Parts: sequence; C-alpha cells; structure tokens
Amino acid sequence: MTYDALVIGSGAIGIEFASFYSDMGADVTIVETLDRILPVEDAEISEFMTKTLTKQGIAIQTDATIESLVATEKNVNARIRVKGGGSTHDFSHAIVAIGIVPNTEDIGLEALGVKTERGHIIVDGYATTNVPGIYAIGDVTGPPWLAHKASHEGMVCVERIAGLNPHPFQTWNIPGCTYSRPQVASVGMTEAKAREAGHQVKVGKFPFIGNGKAIALGETEGFVKTVFDAKTGELLGAHMIGPEVTELIQGYTVGKTAELVEADFMQTIFPHPTLSEAMHESVLAAFGRVIHF
Repeated sequence: MTYDALVIGSGAIGIEFASFYSDMGADVTIVETLDRILPVEDAEISEFMTKTLTKQGIAIQTDATIESLVATEKNVNARIRVKGGGSTHDFSHAIVAIGIVPNTEDIGLEALGVKTERGHIIVDGYATTNVPGIYAIGDVTGPPWLAHKASHEGMVCVERIAGLNPHPFQTWNIPGCTYSRPQVASVGMTEAKAREAGHQVKVGKFPFIGNGKAIALGETEGFVKTVFDAKTGELLGAHMIGPEVTELIQGYTVGKTAELVEADFMQTIFPHPTLSEAMHESVLAAFGRVIHF
C-alpha cells in the first residue's frame, strides 16, 4: 500500500515528521506559507535542506497555503494554493505542524490576575509571574517551545524559590535541534539577524566533505557555519547541518555561555578524527585561517 503524507508547516516538527515519513517509504509533500522551509534557521541551512530533501524525493511547496482540508473515509482532500492558482490533491494522511498554542485556557489565570500575552504567561528571568507565589515554566511561557528550555527554566525557578541565587533565565543561548535526515542544529543569531542588529560580521563555513570522520562514516553532506562580530570576536551564532550536529552544537553553546571569542575557539585542541574538527575549521575559516580545505 502506498502512503501519501501531507505535512503542513516546515518548522522543526514539520521537517522531522516529513523526514521520518519519507524514510519509512511514504510519498511526502511539505506545504509552507513562507518563502523557505525551516524559516527560523539561517538562510543557507534552509537552502541546503531544501535541496537535500528534494533529492530524497520529498515535494516542497513554499509560498503556499491550504485553502481547505477535508477528511473522508478513504483519504484527506487538500486544496493547495500557490502563486498562479490552486489545485486539489488527495493524501492518505495529513499532519498540521504550524505552531504551538499554550494550554492556559480555563485554569484560573484571569481570576488570579496573572498577566498573559496571546495566551502565554508573562514571567521574568526566574519564572516569576506578576502575582506573588505563582511561577510558570515551559511552553506556557512562550518560545522556544523546547524540552531542554523548560527543564532548565524549571531548575532556575526552584532554586529561586529555595532562596538560592541562580542566574536569570535567558533565551538567547538556547540551542535548537531538528532531528531529521540530515540533522540541523543552531544557537544564537543567523547571519541575517546579526547584520540587522548592526554587527559587522565575519562568517566561516566548513563542509563535512572535508572532514575525515564524516568521510569514514559515509555522511559527508552538510556544513558548519559560524558568525562572529568582526570587532570583538564574539561568537554571535552557529548553524550546522549534517551528521550528528545535534550533539556537536553544545560545543558552541558552552562557548557562548562562557562568552568565548574567536581566539579561544582557535586555540582549543579538537581531537582527530572527529566530526567536531569541522567546528574548529569553521571558526578558522571566518578569519581566513582554514587548514583542511
């Protein structure tokens, strides 16, 4: 039996399900309202992922909307509108992955006077709401909607309640991961966001085809991209697509937390042969010092 899966939305969840369904043998179509998939990731990551998924046989429609979605006993009928008109297609399955709505309705927030914004509970860096004694963590407090964000937020909250002196929770240093094939991971600003913020940037890229461990694994598709402030050497963002990048990203996350600059990364010894060497090479490339390419 052939399965035709429609995935509406191309954020991390949509791409993960699309990749999984495709690997299980389904014919997959992704529909995205914006002009590129993985829209919160760096543009070069989105472009590479589009090419890779297309090569895997996944159909991708951007700048597209779903005008109607009707489930019948036999299939799901979808009318998809793109530039130039619309068309109707039948799918065996459909998943809507267009965002997250906080589950805060009818739990008494209004009666207690807890402030919210578009359903999300407003908190400070210690998970404290505007009402003494009431705290909130996780998806109900807003993006990013990630398990590791909620877990860390919870620890900060409990330490604060216990009278300790934890660091305030901040969202600028939370790594994002997409568990697809290939994997995607990032932390910090994209190149475009860094430039919009007024930074003069130095950008480094290193492809996994130049990495010995990736060649040995037979997984050479992808690259590592790093964005630095040209004046201060601050790591503004790191963006990765390829083998095990959801594991590698923590190296850059630690670096950002410790406020390391380019010299710190350059002078760090990376073991050989490992995928992590591509991280080192990307930093070197940003400052014209790449070695193995």
